[in-house]
Amino acid sequence: MTSQPSRNASLYHRFGPIALVTGASDGIGRAFAEELAEQGFDLILVARRESALQDLARDLRAGYGVDVQVVALDLTEPDAVASLLAGTDGAAVGLVVAAAGFGSIGPFLERNVVSELDMIDLNCRSVVALTHGLGQRMTKQGRGGIVLFGSLVGFSGAPFSATYAATKGFVQSFAEGLGAELKPLGVSVLSVAPGPVGTGFASRAGMQMGQSATPETVARGALAALGRRGTVRPGFLAKFLGWSLAMLPRRGRVQVMGLIMKSMIWTDTVDAREETGIRHN
Repeated sequence: MTSQPSRNASLYHRFGPIALVTGASDGIGRAFAEELAEQGFDLILVARRESALQDLARDLRAGYGVDVQVVALDLTEPDAVASLLAGTDGAAVGLVVAAAGFGSIGPFLERNVVSELDMIDLNCRSVVALTHGLGQRMTKQGRGGIVLFGSLVGFSGAPFSATYAATKGFVQSFAEGLGAELKPLGVSVLSVAPGPVGTGFASRAGMQMGQSATPETVARGALAALGRRGTVRPGFLAKFLGWSLAMLPRRGRVQVMGLIMKSMIWTDTVDAREETGIRHN
């Protein structure tokens, strides 16, 4: 039996009929895809793992009666975003959730520099390229929503996760500036900045994650805030840590983040790549 859209019909009316979700094969991206399908959106799902996307697409079609297009792409590739934009030309995309990304934890000088540069490409370059292309289409429509992913670590430097924190700081600043720029044109921009999130990323990154939020909490909190706020910290722990760190001078925040990140390292193998946007925060 096919379910009918239920939770927030106004979201569909404001941003429908199609949502594009990157990093949709797992974790936060998957949670967004499921939440949006429940609310009636047709979907374009993007990730590297085609088999996982096809399985998800089949479940969403059967469960919610929505149309789902699968696009298997590695967004670190130089031409990937251009290919995605060309392949979706003409689709009435009213909402984009840019959840693809990855992170690392460990001493910077012991990291593989190629992986660190790939992280910058995915977390920053692909986000700018995708937002630029779809943002142009949305402004022509006079409406749209763009969901980007910062992080709790994006508000200051984070020793032992310096590159990742820098990419999330870039996204936070980008979302804030772009949100003010596009609001008069009818397009809402939201930065989602959670704390720890319980995805498969933590174990692959060699991290201990206590009291983490669920991907579903992040997705629901973000969609509830879209069009109403510029930044949201879904989950109690994100709000508490964000408030606590904000009370410190920036130098103090960096020191505290260094202690937190160092305490989270499990193993000597600390490279992680996943397609779910928020991994460690």
